[in-house]
Amino acid sequence: MLNFQYSETHELIRQTARQFAQDEILPSVIERDKTATFPHDIIKKLGELGFMGMMVSPEWGGSGLDAVSYVIAMEEISKVDASVGVVMSVNNSLVCWAIESFGNDEQKEKFLRPLATGEKLGAFCLSEPEAGSDATQQHTSAALENGNWVINGTKNWITNGTTADIYLVMAQTDREKKHKGITCFIVERDRAGFEPGLKEDKLGIRSSDTCSIGLTNVTVPPENILGEAGRGFNIAMEVLNGGRIGIAAQALGIAQGAFERALEYSTQRKAFGKPIADLQAIQFKLAEMSVKIEASRLLILRAATMKDNHVRFVKEAAQAKLMASKTAVEVTLEAIQVHGGYGYVREYHVERMLRDAKITEIYEGTSEIQHIVIARELIKSL
Repeated sequence: MLNFQYSETHELIRQTARQFAQDEILPSVIERDKTATFPHDIIKKLGELGFMGMMVSPEWGGSGLDAVSYVIAMEEISKVDASVGVVMSVNNSLVCWAIESFGNDEQKEKFLRPLATGEKLGAFCLSEPEAGSDATQQHTSAALENGNWVINGTKNWITNGTTADIYLVMAQTDREKKHKGITCFIVERDRAGFEPGLKEDKLGIRSSDTCSIGLTNVTVPPENILGEAGRGFNIAMEVLNGGRIGIAAQALGIAQGAFERALEYSTQRKAFGKPIADLQAIQFKLAEMSVKIEASRLLILRAATMKDNHVRFVKEAAQAKLMASKTAVEVTLEAIQVHGGYGYVREYHVERMLRDAKITEIYEGTSEIQHIVIARELIKSL
């Protein structure tokens, strides 16, 4: 199933993403991290390149590319700035894919097209203050009143929370049915009672915005239900399966970026009269880093290829995210060690990469949840 030869299109995507990252993202990455400034202009340009709706059909304004193209682009963007990477990932993996997969033509025309072209930005609202890993415990509710749905509740840890235009909001519409009573609503930012909170002051991915969302008597019409009433939890879980491939690619990019900086630094820095790259202690670090990165990349490509071939990829996506996120943390730690004291300062980038890496073990399913998902799939296969 796996083809280890990239197509001409894949190579073009890689070169385009790499050049864009160097020219448009790198010059401001340290300052944006320091000031927690959202990359508005960069995201707009990514939309113009077709990178905000990469897997969306051209019929709905997307690029019509495969998942392999998407992970290649995600890696290259995240090598330079994981904050830009996660903004791109949420819009592509969680919001565009959900609407294209479960929406009707009217919803695709109204919501998907501007999201895919980058005219608008999307956010995915599942987590709550008391519903993180256990997403079945939704306290946000929606009740039918005079033909419309009225939503009340709070959502937590929402990426693109203060900047998005279109939000997918999970809400309980029938508590007696528990997780089978959760519905997914498409909610526009300008609806009365919809209030993004203050940006969180985060350890990493500081240039992306994360906040809580308050919903107080937010009224939406029934045509804003994505899929059908009561199917929201299933939609969320299917969406997150694909999203994990994107986050795995983000983690891979962080690791690859840190590794490249460590490798280059080791050939330039001298100690005891020779480059530190000649020291066995450094060579062993570099070798271990490269092995973990390549193993992660293969797991990601396997999951992406299975997705492209419409083969069930739940276990493979979880394995890819688990491995790549762990690799990102381990490699960035070692990259700092290779740099020595210089690795501890902003100018050399790797300290930021470590801070960015940690979140990949937490969001879109913690590493602990990935272990559970993988084990369940293994047991099911018996």
